[in-house]
Amino acid sequence: MTSLLAKAYKSLHLPKGVQLFVMRFFQSQFLVGVTGVIFNEKNEVLLFKHTYRQHSWSLPGGYMKSGEHPAEALEREINEESQLIVSVDTQLKTRTDRTGSRLDMCYTGVFIGGEFTPSREVSEYGFFSQDTMPLLRSNQVVLIEAALRQKKLKPTI
Repeated sequence: MTSLLAKAYKSLHLPKGVQLFVMRFFQSQFLVGVTGVIFNEKNEVLLFKHTYRQHSWSLPGGYMKSGEHPAEALEREINEESQLIVSVDTQLKTRTDRTGSRLDMCYTGVFIGGEFTPSREVSEYGFFSQDTMPLLRSNQVVLIEAALRQKKLKPTI
């Protein structure tokens, strides 16, 4: 039955926009998120105190908008939530959350500047070394450790 429907669908030669609409209607949907491990000049990690999370301190991040590159999305999210400016450089890891239908792409980057302004999502920010970090979810600790390992392996210019 499925192969018969697929043949019928192909034979219609629908415009690409209509094809995408039909595919999105019948396919499972999921969100694509971005998370960042952002370092300052002292190799400390940027954390946000979120107003809406159970673990209030966490890595910055958010959701991608249509047509955005993940690195651009992370830079935009950080700026929208804090007015801080970062440069996102290297992809670190891609994770899936099967229960939440979410794909999360994690990047590393560096802090450029900006004047922190609280938002309705972020009340505080801070840069923390590994030994001064507040309580974080274990999956975020794993990302920070992976970013630190990657940073040690990356040759300096």
